[in-house]
Amino acid sequence: MINFAAAISLIVIAVLRRIMNYISVENVSRSFADVALFKNISLGINEGQRIGFVAKNGYGKTSLLNIITGTEQPDTGAVNRRNDLRMAFLSQEPDLNPAMTIEDVILASDIPTMKIIQRYERAIANPDDVDAMQVAFEEMDAANAWDFETTYKQILSKLKLDDLSQKVGNLSGGQKKRIAMAIALLSNPQVLIMDEPTNHLDLEMIEWLEAYFKAANYTILMVTHDRYFLDRVCNEIIELDNGQLYTYKGNYSYYIEKKEERLDIEQTTQEKAQQLFKKELNWMRRQPKARTTKSKSRIDDFYKIKEVASNRRKDHKVELEINMERMGSKVVELHKISKGFNGNTLFSNFSYNFLRGERIGVIGKNGTGKSTFLNLLTGNLQPDTGKITIGETIKIGYYKQDGLVAKPGQKVIDVIKEYGEYIPLAKGRMISASQLLERFLFDNNKKHDFVEKLSGGERKRLYLCTILIQNPNFLILDEPTNDLDIPTLNVLENFLMDFPGCLIVVSHDRYFMDKIVDSLFVFNQSGTVTNFPGNYSDFRAYVGSTDIALDLDESDTVAKLESVPEKIQAAPAKENAGPTREQQKELSRLENKIKQLNEEKEKLQASFLKEGMDADTLVENGKKLDAVKSELEEREMEWLELTESLEG
Repeated sequence: MINFAAAISLIVIAVLRRIMNYISVENVSRSFADVALFKNISLGINEGQRIGFVAKNGYGKTSLLNIITGTEQPDTGAVNRRNDLRMAFLSQEPDLNPAMTIEDVILASDIPTMKIIQRYERAIANPDDVDAMQVAFEEMDAANAWDFETTYKQILSKLKLDDLSQKVGNLSGGQKKRIAMAIALLSNPQVLIMDEPTNHLDLEMIEWLEAYFKAANYTILMVTHDRYFLDRVCNEIIELDNGQLYTYKGNYSYYIEKKEERLDIEQTTQEKAQQLFKKELNWMRRQPKARTTKSKSRIDDFYKIKEVASNRRKDHKVELEINMERMGSKVVELHKISKGFNGNTLFSNFSYNFLRGERIGVIGKNGTGKSTFLNLLTGNLQPDTGKITIGETIKIGYYKQDGLVAKPGQKVIDVIKEYGEYIPLAKGRMISASQLLERFLFDNNKKHDFVEKLSGGERKRLYLCTILIQNPNFLILDEPTNDLDIPTLNVLENFLMDFPGCLIVVSHDRYFMDKIVDSLFVFNQSGTVTNFPGNYSDFRAYVGSTDIALDLDESDTVAKLESVPEKIQAAPAKENAGPTREQQKELSRLENKIKQLNEEKEKLQASFLKEGMDADTLVENGKKLDAVKSELEEREMEWLELTESLEG
């Protein structure tokens, strides 16, 4: 008789043997200043995995990456790597020689294909050595090095590294990060480890990088707060939460769904444990000193129950609330403004009247004038032509990309006290500077730390606090998501969604933009600014969802954008003279959303026709299709109701 269990075991073993293990992390621990970041962490990185590693700031994400790559040593445990492993590490702050040019840095890096090409060139220069020539040819074939020059130029071009003669010491932090990214990609690693890879990249570069990773055969471990990037690149999410690792075999959307289920189960388990704990506590108090073996076993169980019952989650959240100044009917008016530098016009004759409660995202390639536009709104620059009129009741809060500028030796509490010992909140309430910092997750020790000791995320959080306590009703945010962890981003998004004032956001975080903005200012390289009704995903669907990257130079894209004002940007209508600008914007937003949902529905329906789809994917796609159909029905009903009201 066939032993099916044994046969299945042999098949499983055979499959597991085919899965190549690259890195094993075994019982690793790390502490700083007697504070444990993590204890006895174990995980494996296998061929084909694309892992997103998520955790709150301060939980040790960067430390764990440094330990895995060998740049930092653990307090306990070990990391084992394959002897022949090709690994590349993209750190948050690349260490590059400032005296070298970009080209010198790339050529001096440990890129295996470049070394093969150099050996080939030496062999070509010495044709008498036939054996060396043969070895060189074989190495070139094995490494597919013949096409390396094309790949090299493509990567440098997409990362905007055009002038290779520039000295590294003269470059910005973003340019240095892009050099390090180029080196990591050109090294063709088996395992690519990245710490915040999308920081300092614009939307075009991020979308190109997503497409590149989908096509490339990398095993990836990365830390990033870019949730769309996690969703589209990763096939596994590992979360470090309250000292434990949790693994989710899916992308970011799957992780969010399953984490909610886990938390619900944990809460139910703890509630049951608390009830059982009360019952067992009464039993313990009644027990005589002399106990049987059976009693001792129950006592051991009691202490286990006690541990579960007292294991409360430490989910402290940033609490944001402000006493926003009242807005009058006049907000901000732009009258045919133009601005340029050194004979180069960034934008010209741009007019716009902001309405109360508008939420606008600003997008466009680098150099099209996005930051200049923000500085015009805040009065830091003056337009070359035209004028900007700001209503008397408008109070602007400007969150700059540069971040907090603290005085030397200044402590965290002192930064807040510059705005007063007590801060006004909503509904006439007051709060002390110390209490306000607690709401922004600064404990007693952190309050009295020097600002220069704070991490990047903590400095951003403190800076955000100083902006909001000034009670702005017109909020301008320039890259607010950099260095913030995902839990803090979620809280910030929830706050901004309820913010009753005007909001302008420049950000490369597409998930963030999609969630909080209703329309876009699209800065084109032709010097025009287009007001697009919809969020970033709506915009991408409108200009062409098949485009790899945001490219506002292409003629077909420009033509589409030029048609937007004719269709949806008519001047504000007079009373009873037809739909208002807000109604037009809402109608066009719904039309764009319906188009996007129809495309998603068609893709999901087409996926069922593909052969070889496994059962889990089939079920998952079925759920997605139901959700898309449901949302499509809702949006079509909204569109119908709106058009009927306009016709009536």
